[in-house]
Amino acid sequence: MCYNTKLTRKASEIEKRFAADMAVKGKLQPNKQISGFSFPKTPIITNAEPKTVQFYHWGLIPSFADDAKIRAHTLNARIETILDKPSYAESAQKRCLVIANGFYEWTWHDSKGKNKEKFLITIPGEELFAFAGIYSSWTNPNTAEVVDSYSIVTTEANELMAEIHNIKKRMPIILTEQNEQDWLAGDDFEHFKKPEIELVAISQEAQQSLF
Repeated sequence: MCYNTKLTRKASEIEKRFAADMAVKGKLQPNKQISGFSFPKTPIITNAEPKTVQFYHWGLIPSFADDAKIRAHTLNARIETILDKPSYAESAQKRCLVIANGFYEWTWHDSKGKNKEKFLITIPGEELFAFAGIYSSWTNPNTAEVVDSYSIVTTEANELMAEIHNIKKRMPIILTEQNEQDWLAGDDFEHFKKPEIELVAISQEAQQSLF
C-alpha cells in the first residue's frame, strides 16, 4: 500500500522534470513525510491538463458520495479491481501523475506489527518520479464546494517490496519516464501491473544519517 510519501524537491525542479507549469505559484510545501490520512493537497498532473501541475486532495471522493468520509478508504486503488469498484470505476480513465521523490513502508518483525522497521523507498538519487493515479471532482451537496481528489494506484509487490512490505505485499505503481504518457493516454491497466523502474530502499538508520 502507500499511505506516506515524500516530496522535497523545489517547484522549479518539478516544472522542469515534468515539462509543466505550476498552476498556483508558491503553493508547494516541501515535506519529508506526507501522511495520506491528513488528506493533504499535493501536486499532480491530470490527463485533462497535461502541461499544468495542479494541487488535489489525496483520498478520492467519487462524484456520487454523500460526504467526504469515504476518502479515508480511497487513498489507494488496487489496479486489479479499479473497473469493478464503483468508487473507482467512474475515474478509471481520469488518469493522473502523482508527483513525489519517495514513499515509506514498514517491515513487520512480529505478527501484530509491534516491532516494525521503517524504510524509505525511492529511485536512484532520490529523483522526482510519478505514481500512477486516478482522480475525481466532487461537489459537496451541503456547501456546493468542488473538491478535486485522487487515489494512488497499487499493484502486487515486486521482489524488493514483497520483502519490505512483508504482510500485505503490495506497492504503489511507480511509472518510468517512458510510460508516464502512456498512463495519461489511458493505456490498458495490464501494461502497468508490473512496474519496471529501479527502486532503492533506505533503512530508518540510514535515513537518520541523511537528515
